[in-house]
Amino acid sequence: MTTMRPPTDPAELHRLMSLMTGDEKHSAAATSTLDVLQVLYDRVLQVDPEHPDDPVRDRFLLSKGHGPMAFYAVLAAHGFLDESELATWAQPGSRLGLHPDRVLVPGVEIGSGSLGHGLPLAVGTALGLRIRGLTTPRVFVLVGDAELDEGSNHEAIAYAGRSGMANLTAVVVDNASATHRGELAELFLTEGWRAITVDGRDHDVLETALTAAHDDRPLAVVAVVESKG
Repeated sequence: MTTMRPPTDPAELHRLMSLMTGDEKHSAAATSTLDVLQVLYDRVLQVDPEHPDDPVRDRFLLSKGHGPMAFYAVLAAHGFLDESELATWAQPGSRLGLHPDRVLVPGVEIGSGSLGHGLPLAVGTALGLRIRGLTTPRVFVLVGDAELDEGSNHEAIAYAGRSGMANLTAVVVDNASATHRGELAELFLTEGWRAITVDGRDHDVLETALTAAHDDRPLAVVAVVESKG
Protein backbone atom coordinates (compact mmCIF):
# COMPACT_ATOMS: atom_id res chain seq x y z
CA MET A 1 0.00 0.00 0.00
CA THR A 2 1.64 3.24 -1.16
CA THR A 3 0.87 6.95 -1.00
CA MET A 4 2.75 8.19 -4.07
CA ARG A 5 0.67 7.80 -7.23
CA PRO A 6 0.74 9.45 -10.65
CA PRO A 7 -0.88 12.86 -10.15
CA THR A 8 -4.47 13.14 -11.28
CA ASP A 9 -5.07 15.63 -14.07
CA PRO A 10 -7.45 18.33 -12.74
CA ALA A 11 -9.12 18.48 -16.16
CA GLU A 12 -9.81 14.76 -15.91
CA LEU A 13 -11.48 15.21 -12.53
CA HIS A 14 -13.69 17.96 -13.91
CA ARG A 15 -14.58 15.70 -16.83
CA LEU A 16 -15.55 12.92 -14.43
CA MET A 17 -17.65 15.36 -12.42
CA SER A 18 -19.43 16.48 -15.59
CA LEU A 19 -20.75 12.94 -16.07
CA MET A 20 -22.98 13.46 -13.03
CA THR A 21 -26.00 15.59 -13.88
CA GLY A 22 -29.24 16.59 -12.19
CA ASP A 23 -30.93 19.26 -10.12
CA GLU A 24 -29.24 18.42 -6.80
CA LYS A 25 -25.61 18.75 -7.80
CA HIS A 26 -24.50 21.22 -5.11
CA SER A 27 -21.77 22.08 -7.59
CA ALA A 28 -20.17 24.79 -5.45
CA ALA A 29 -19.97 22.47 -2.45
CA ALA A 30 -18.30 19.83 -4.59
CA THR A 31 -15.78 22.10 -6.28
CA SER A 32 -14.81 23.68 -2.96
CA THR A 33 -13.51 20.30 -1.81
CA LEU A 34 -11.93 19.09 -5.04
CA ASP A 35 -8.36 20.33 -4.47
CA VAL A 36 -8.17 18.92 -0.96
CA LEU A 37 -9.55 15.58 -2.13
CA GLN A 38 -7.09 15.44 -5.02
CA VAL A 39 -4.09 16.10 -2.77
CA LEU A 40 -5.25 13.59 -0.18
CA TYR A 41 -5.72 10.77 -2.68
CA ASP A 42 -2.74 11.64 -4.90
CA ARG A 43 -0.17 12.35 -2.22
CA VAL A 44 -1.20 11.56 1.34
CA LEU A 45 -3.64 8.72 1.97
CA GLN A 46 -2.49 5.11 2.17
CA VAL A 47 -5.46 3.35 0.62
CA ASP A 48 -5.78 0.59 -1.96
CA PRO A 49 -8.81 0.13 -4.25
CA GLU A 50 -7.97 -3.58 -4.46
CA HIS A 51 -8.27 -3.87 -0.67
CA PRO A 52 -10.65 -1.10 0.44
CA ASP A 53 -11.24 -2.74 3.83
CA ASP A 54 -7.60 -3.34 4.73
CA PRO A 55 -7.44 -2.92 8.51
CA VAL A 56 -4.21 -0.89 8.30
CA ARG A 57 -5.53 1.53 5.66
CA ASP A 58 -5.86 5.22 6.36
CA ARG A 59 -9.44 6.32 6.92
CA PHE A 60 -10.93 9.28 5.08
CA LEU A 61 -14.30 10.57 6.27
CA LEU A 62 -16.23 13.10 4.19
CA SER A 63 -18.39 15.03 6.62
CA LYS A 64 -19.37 17.63 4.02
CA GLY A 65 -21.42 15.03 2.21
CA HIS A 66 -24.01 17.16 0.45
CA GLY A 67 -21.74 17.76 -2.54
CA PRO A 68 -20.30 14.31 -3.22
CA MET A 69 -19.58 14.70 -6.93
CA ALA A 70 -15.93 15.58 -6.33
CA PHE A 71 -15.56 12.63 -3.97
CA TYR A 72 -17.08 10.21 -6.47
CA ALA A 73 -14.88 11.61 -9.25
CA VAL A 74 -11.72 11.15 -7.18
CA LEU A 75 -12.77 7.63 -6.17
CA ALA A 76 -13.30 6.80 -9.85
CA ALA A 77 -9.95 8.30 -10.82
CA HIS A 78 -8.25 6.08 -8.25
CA GLY A 79 -9.99 2.85 -9.16
CA PHE A 80 -12.59 2.55 -6.41
CA LEU A 81 -15.43 3.11 -8.90
CA ASP A 82 -15.85 2.45 -12.60
CA GLU A 83 -16.19 5.63 -14.61
CA SER A 84 -19.32 4.32 -16.32
CA GLU A 85 -21.14 4.26 -12.99
CA LEU A 86 -20.84 8.02 -12.54
CA ALA A 87 -23.58 8.62 -15.11
CA THR A 88 -26.03 6.75 -12.86
CA TRP A 89 -25.57 9.28 -10.06
CA ALA A 90 -28.79 9.92 -8.08
CA GLN A 91 -30.84 7.66 -10.34
CA PRO A 92 -33.15 4.96 -8.96
CA GLY A 93 -31.12 1.88 -8.11
CA SER A 94 -27.75 3.64 -8.30
CA ARG A 95 -25.15 3.15 -5.57
CA LEU A 96 -24.17 6.79 -5.97
CA GLY A 97 -26.66 8.78 -3.96
CA LEU A 98 -26.95 12.46 -3.16
CA HIS A 99 -25.00 11.59 -0.01
CA PRO A 100 -22.27 8.93 0.08
CA ASP A 101 -23.26 5.54 1.53
CA ARG A 102 -20.54 3.52 3.25
CA VAL A 103 -22.46 0.28 2.74
CA LEU A 104 -22.79 0.70 -1.02
CA VAL A 105 -19.72 2.60 -2.25
CA PRO A 106 -16.19 1.15 -2.00
CA GLY A 107 -13.79 3.53 -0.26
CA VAL A 108 -16.51 5.41 1.62
CA GLU A 109 -16.07 5.18 5.39
CA ILE A 110 -19.26 6.89 6.62
CA GLY A 111 -22.71 7.78 5.37
CA SER A 112 -22.68 11.57 5.49
CA GLY A 113 -24.67 14.62 4.56
CA SER A 114 -26.24 15.71 7.82
CA LEU A 115 -23.76 18.36 8.91
CA GLY A 116 -21.94 18.11 12.20
CA HIS A 117 -21.48 14.34 12.41
CA GLY A 118 -18.25 13.63 10.55
CA LEU A 119 -15.77 15.06 13.04
CA PRO A 120 -17.29 13.24 16.05
CA LEU A 121 -17.29 10.03 14.00
CA ALA A 122 -13.65 10.63 13.09
CA VAL A 123 -12.77 11.05 16.76
CA GLY A 124 -14.52 7.77 17.52
CA THR A 125 -12.71 6.07 14.64
CA ALA A 126 -9.32 7.33 15.82
CA LEU A 127 -10.07 6.22 19.37
CA GLY A 128 -11.21 2.80 18.17
CA LEU A 129 -8.01 2.27 16.20
CA ARG A 130 -5.97 3.18 19.26
CA ILE A 131 -7.92 0.77 21.45
CA ARG A 132 -7.35 -2.01 18.90
CA GLY A 133 -3.62 -1.33 18.93
CA LEU A 134 -3.56 -0.20 15.29
CA THR A 135 -1.00 2.59 15.44
CA THR A 136 -0.23 2.90 11.72
CA PRO A 137 -3.58 4.02 10.23
CA ARG A 138 -4.38 7.71 10.22
CA VAL A 139 -7.84 9.27 10.22
CA PHE A 140 -8.59 12.27 8.02
CA VAL A 141 -11.95 14.05 8.08
CA LEU A 142 -13.06 16.84 5.75
CA VAL A 143 -15.56 19.30 7.21
CA GLY A 144 -17.03 22.53 5.91
CA ASP A 145 -16.54 25.74 7.85
CA ALA A 146 -20.32 26.07 8.35
CA GLU A 147 -20.31 22.74 10.17
CA LEU A 148 -18.36 24.38 12.94
CA ASP A 149 -21.61 26.14 13.88
CA GLU A 150 -22.71 22.75 15.25
CA GLY A 151 -22.08 22.09 18.93
CA SER A 152 -21.27 18.44 18.31
CA ASN A 153 -18.09 19.50 16.56
CA HIS A 154 -16.94 21.65 19.47
CA GLU A 155 -17.36 18.70 21.81
CA ALA A 156 -15.35 16.51 19.46
CA ILE A 157 -12.60 19.14 19.12
CA ALA A 158 -12.32 19.46 22.89
CA TYR A 159 -12.21 15.70 23.47
CA ALA A 160 -9.67 14.99 20.74
CA GLY A 161 -7.34 17.73 21.92
CA ARG A 162 -7.38 16.47 25.48
CA SER A 163 -6.94 12.84 24.41
CA GLY A 164 -3.77 13.36 22.40
CA MET A 165 -5.15 11.89 19.17
CA ALA A 166 -2.04 12.15 17.05
CA ASN A 167 -3.60 9.87 14.41
CA LEU A 168 -6.37 12.41 13.64
CA THR A 169 -6.33 15.22 11.06
CA ALA A 170 -9.29 17.50 10.41
CA VAL A 171 -9.40 19.48 7.18
CA VAL A 172 -11.73 22.47 7.31
CA VAL A 173 -12.68 23.77 3.85
CA ASP A 174 -13.27 27.45 4.54
CA ASN A 175 -15.46 29.08 1.90
CA ALA A 176 -16.85 31.77 4.24
CA SER A 177 -20.13 29.93 4.79
CA ALA A 178 -20.09 29.82 8.59
CA THR A 179 -22.60 31.94 10.51
CA HIS A 180 -20.33 32.50 13.49
CA ARG A 181 -17.09 33.72 12.00
CA GLY A 182 -13.75 34.17 13.66
CA GLU A 183 -10.28 32.74 13.32
CA LEU A 184 -11.15 29.11 12.62
CA ALA A 185 -7.71 27.83 13.54
CA GLU A 186 -8.16 29.29 17.03
CA LEU A 187 -11.07 26.92 17.67
CA PHE A 188 -8.58 24.07 17.47
CA LEU A 189 -5.51 25.74 18.96
CA THR A 190 -7.29 26.59 22.19
CA GLU A 191 -8.19 22.92 22.64
CA GLY A 192 -4.64 21.64 22.24
CA TRP A 193 -4.53 20.87 18.52
CA ARG A 194 -1.87 21.98 16.08
CA ALA A 195 -3.61 24.18 13.51
CA ILE A 196 -2.41 25.51 10.15
CA THR A 197 -4.22 27.87 7.77
CA VAL A 198 -3.34 27.51 4.08
CA ASP A 199 -4.43 28.33 0.56
CA GLY A 200 -6.90 25.56 -0.20
CA ARG A 201 -6.13 25.62 -3.93
CA ASP A 202 -2.32 25.30 -3.68
CA HIS A 203 -1.53 21.60 -3.87
CA ASP A 204 2.06 21.77 -2.68
CA VAL A 205 1.11 23.89 0.31
CA LEU A 206 -1.78 21.54 1.11
CA GLU A 207 0.50 18.52 1.00
CA THR A 208 3.00 20.16 3.34
CA ALA A 209 0.27 21.04 5.81
CA LEU A 210 -1.46 17.65 5.67
CA THR A 211 1.82 15.85 6.37
CA ALA A 212 3.11 18.27 9.02
CA ALA A 213 4.39 16.84 12.28
CA HIS A 214 2.01 17.27 15.19
CA ASP A 215 3.61 15.26 17.99
CA ASP A 216 1.04 13.77 20.38
CA ARG A 217 -1.89 15.94 19.37
CA PRO A 218 -4.36 16.12 16.50
CA LEU A 219 -3.85 18.35 13.48
CA ALA A 220 -6.28 20.82 11.91
CA VAL A 221 -5.70 22.23 8.43
CA VAL A 222 -7.91 25.18 7.49
CA ALA A 223 -8.01 25.24 3.68
CA VAL A 224 -9.25 28.63 2.50
CA VAL A 225 -11.08 28.55 -0.85
CA GLU A 226 -13.12 31.13 -2.73
CA SER A 227 -16.25 29.28 -3.85
CA LYS A 228 -19.27 29.02 -1.57
CA GLY A 229 -21.45 26.00 -0.97
